[in-house]
Amino acid sequence: MAAKPKKAPVDVEKLTKAQAKVELMRLALEIEEHNNRYYQDDAPKISDAAYDALRQRSNAVEARFPELVTKESPSQKVGAAPSGRFAKVQHAIPMLSLGNAFTDQDVVDFVERVQRFLKLGADEIPTIVAEPKIDGLSLSLRYENGELVRGATRGDGTTGEDVTANVRTLSDIPHKLKGRNVPAVCEVRGEVYMLKSDFLALNKRQAEAEDTIFANPRNSAAGSLRQKDPSITASRPLKFFAYAWGEMSAMPAPTQFEMIEWIDKAGFVTNPLTTRCKNVEAILKFYREIETKRATLGYDIDGVVYKVDRLDWQQRLGFVSRNPRWAIAHKFAAEQATTVLNDIEIQVGRTGALTPVAKLAPVTVGGVVVQNATLHNEDYIKAIGNDGQPIRDGVDIRIGDTVVVQRAGDVIPQIVSVVLDKRPRNAKPYEFPHRCPACGSHAVREADPKTGREDSVRRCTNTLACPAQAKERLKHFVARNAFDIDGLGDKQIEEFFTDGLVMSPVDIFTLEKRDARATKKLADREGYGATSVRNLFAAIEARRKIALARFIFALGIRHVGEGNAKLLARHYGAVENFRAAMIAAGEGPLAEAYLDLNSIEGIGAVVANAIVEFFAEPHSVKAVDDLLDEIEVQPAEKAKADSPIAGKTVVFTGSLEKFTRDEAKATAERLGAKAAGSVSKKTDYVVAGPGAGSKLAEAQKLGVQVLTEDEWLALVNGL
Repeated sequence: MAAKPKKAPVDVEKLTKAQAKVELMRLALEIEEHNNRYYQDDAPKISDAAYDALRQRSNAVEARFPELVTKESPSQKVGAAPSGRFAKVQHAIPMLSLGNAFTDQDVVDFVERVQRFLKLGADEIPTIVAEPKIDGLSLSLRYENGELVRGATRGDGTTGEDVTANVRTLSDIPHKLKGRNVPAVCEVRGEVYMLKSDFLALNKRQAEAEDTIFANPRNSAAGSLRQKDPSITASRPLKFFAYAWGEMSAMPAPTQFEMIEWIDKAGFVTNPLTTRCKNVEAILKFYREIETKRATLGYDIDGVVYKVDRLDWQQRLGFVSRNPRWAIAHKFAAEQATTVLNDIEIQVGRTGALTPVAKLAPVTVGGVVVQNATLHNEDYIKAIGNDGQPIRDGVDIRIGDTVVVQRAGDVIPQIVSVVLDKRPRNAKPYEFPHRCPACGSHAVREADPKTGREDSVRRCTNTLACPAQAKERLKHFVARNAFDIDGLGDKQIEEFFTDGLVMSPVDIFTLEKRDARATKKLADREGYGATSVRNLFAAIEARRKIALARFIFALGIRHVGEGNAKLLARHYGAVENFRAAMIAAGEGPLAEAYLDLNSIEGIGAVVANAIVEFFAEPHSVKAVDDLLDEIEVQPAEKAKADSPIAGKTVVFTGSLEKFTRDEAKATAERLGAKAAGSVSKKTDYVVAGPGAGSKLAEAQKLGVQVLTEDEWLALVNGL
């Protein structure tokens, strides 16, 4: 009997939302299975073309129903998740990311920022080391007494995967470092990649074996390195460029360029195109040359990296957020494409912000099908920039327009211009809604109390009862950098909120108790079962203990991101202190608690007022208290005990001559101190330069110890 022909899938444009939901779940499971077989098991069972078809259909369904996209969606992932077969490695020094430059002016601004921070003269240009930005997989190699002891992937920057057995198979990675004066601890970092010629040869062998054809050299290199069987990694033509370092017990050279030379002599392969540039003109000339050579290089690159050459200046410059001040990546121009704007959709975020999203006729940009692009805010649609000046030559964006789209940094789709001569005659200026599309409440643009200027973002005023805001706050609460509850992503939050199961954060932690009493169990819901529910409850239970910084970030207070949450956690130490202080700060701008909050370096009036407003709302305090009844918030880690200023609060004032204000604050924070903006009785030291005024007077009034710049340097240097 002949087999029945396989039923053709329903056309994406004809899918209902319910059908799309089921289809996305089916596709996600199938794609995940193939990812695991390909990246982890190296045993794919379908052709590359068939795999691409699955991804393309999933992307098309997501584009039509963007509200169904979650962090678990295939479009939100690259390759496969860590298999769990590799041990985790905590990086002694985090493997942080680089900030990006996209224009020549961005590069000029970078150099000028370095000059200002270091207090250099206008004609004193710092030497910059420029090198191609390799498109591969970041790797850290730790040597002790010259012997390779561990290889680890970058992971999330703090924790990576132990791939030591695999990296030992790479010919570019020495098992023992060359030379006599090798530091006792030496951590070399770089990029694993695959030559284009090797990639093509590998694909040829795959084709001859009727096996899967790899998509590109980068994915091939990443998948090859993370194989559970080192012999598979050994069979792949992987290369390694060394260009950086992490923990070093001693520094063999005083500059970036000389360190690269030392790394080369120690036995590594370094990029021969790396060069020193004496000025901005030389930097940009190098960029143009590399951009021209890009197609002829034997490996893939996606830009050029610039680093300040002097290591002592790198130390002084330090870091801001997760990026070094002393380095930046100059990305190559994004690929552009032309398409039609079919509609503008308004999405409501957790802080009530109304964000316009362009719904585009599908177009391929940089190898990716784009159907949505951010429009930022109503001023951007009207072609008004943040400074109030016209952008895009004053051409607004209208539904029906033909627009030019690019992927900023080759990632985020955005509209960069409008093809005005193709504008339909009946196209009308877009009228931004003044009411929330989710709850119908008024949406307003708040005014800055100091300048009177309107905020560029329009927000829903119904903070407490707007369902869109409530849902988005819950999604933020369970996000990766907040509570990070496995198995409780955007999709589950949408379902549980709609069905009334999880309406506030505490509902997550009472879900298991309520489910035990419920007539209809979670396990009876479509798409669930006893095992998945048991795993979900276990994941929730595992998050009943959380660090204070994560807890503060998870609350979703406006203007309080990860960085500010860490500042608050470090300042208040324990959740009880934080809660009490925030409520006390609501007593008024002259209250000691409010003044103390404002004294935290990095927490200005805007952030302070947002926090105070949050805790001034009884509903918010109750939500926090209910949550604290169910979880344990762990105190912030104490400052380094081996520093003479660890745990101290320092204020810098006056015209500092030995170092810049930013440099001084960076040094204090690096040594475990808090750099405050104002003097109080909690201040330990005031470092006063020439011209110190009211802060010096306040310190003398309160009996706070005052140091000169030389005394400060002697203190921090242990003299």
